[in-house]
Order: sequence, then structure tokens, then C-alpha cells
Amino acid sequence: MVPTYNEAPTLHKLVETFERDAPGIDVLVVDDASPDGTGALADRMAATRPWLHVLHRPAKDGLGNAYRAGFAWGLENGYVAIAQLDADLSHPPSILPRMLEALERGADLVLGSRYAPGGGSDGWPLHRRLASRLGCALSARSLGLPYTDLSGGLKLWRSSALAAIDVASTRSQGYVFQVETTQRAHRAGLRIVELPFTFRDRTAGQSKMRASIAFEGVRMVARLRRDGWQPQRVASAARTGA
Repeated sequence: MVPTYNEAPTLHKLVETFERDAPGIDVLVVDDASPDGTGALADRMAATRPWLHVLHRPAKDGLGNAYRAGFAWGLENGYVAIAQLDADLSHPPSILPRMLEALERGADLVLGSRYAPGGGSDGWPLHRRLASRLGCALSARSLGLPYTDLSGGLKLWRSSALAAIDVASTRSQGYVFQVETTQRAHRAGLRIVELPFTFRDRTAGQSKMRASIAFEGVRMVARLRRDGWQPQRVASAARTGA
């Protein structure tokens, strides 16, 4: 699942990278009515690629809502595993086969981690690397989570784990959506593993990070600490049918 908004400059290369490095994996582009024509471009490419699918949303309505729509589409269409990747080539599709192997070994959620031993980031200035690491560390400490990379958008879910955390009822937008879903998986007792990778900063287009998104992250982490979430079923239910 690849959420897009004005990602036409990188979409061709992303699709070509999937063809080369992750054959056999279907791709869903979730486009929020990009004014640069990303959705129409995705439709043209999908016309000759049966593994490429496009979900059009009527307007830009938040990253969290795009993820929820994409997860709903994947679950409705019977996929047993659903990955999240960014469209700007910062997440390498070549890591997906290794993430799938971790699922086959029993993981319910695989986190691509910039900060686990062996991971890293290329192209970010020092202040951005420090802000990201500090934000992850403070969120993890505040919520009592033992994972190194809570805000990263590279994740692979067992579909039954998404049902176990009731992903449709999540509330967050922006990067804190990643924090909320990982917290729910942890509270549900699911098996979570981290897989190191090297994040590469975008080479085209513009970052979607804004001050309002960062503020929402601080506010939502405080709410997650205060309110939390309690699973409605035993953790073993996540593996049913997987």
C-alpha cells in the first residue's frame, strides 16, 4: 500500500523498482486526488500491470485516513499480508521479501527500522536525524514501548493482526498513525520484530511534514499515553486463518 499526493515525479521509478526488486507482490496506490495527475498516471500504468491497483479518494484527507482506506481495501480483497511504503523511494521495495520471511517465521508485525543496529538514514541533515531519533525515543519512553523506530512508515502486517487491533477505529493522522498502530499491536500481545534498513531521503517532490503534523504528533502521543487502547480479543486471534 502506497499513499500518494503529488508523487508523479517518482511513481514511474517506484513501479519499475517493484518490477525489478519485488516481483510477485501486488501494489495498491491510494491517491488523494493529486493535482499533479499522480492518480491518472497510476491508472495508465495499472492498465498494463495486473498486479498494480489504484484506489482514488476524492480529496486530500490526511495520511491516517489514506492508510485506513488502503487497509480496508486490502482486507476486503483477501490479502493475508499488507505492507506500508512511502511513494518517494525512501523505503526500498527490495526489503519486502525479507520482511515476508519474518512473517513466515511467526511475526505479526514487521517494523522497518532506521535505528535498529544495521539501520540508518541517507540524505538527512543532522538536525532532522536528531529530531527524528529524539521523537521516537520520547514516544517509546512515554508509551512504554521497546521499539527503536515508532514513526517510520515502512511496516508489514499480517492481515489478521490488523483485525486484532481494529485498525479502522484508529484516530491519528500524520506520522503518529504509526505510533498508534504499533502501540495497539504491542498491547494486543502480537509478535513484533524490527528489521533494520537504510532510509534514503526523497530526491523529487516535496516532504509532506508540516508544523501542524508535528504538533498533532505531540498531542496524540499524550492522548495515547492517557487513554491507551485495550484489545477486545485474545492475542492468539491475530493468527487465526493466517
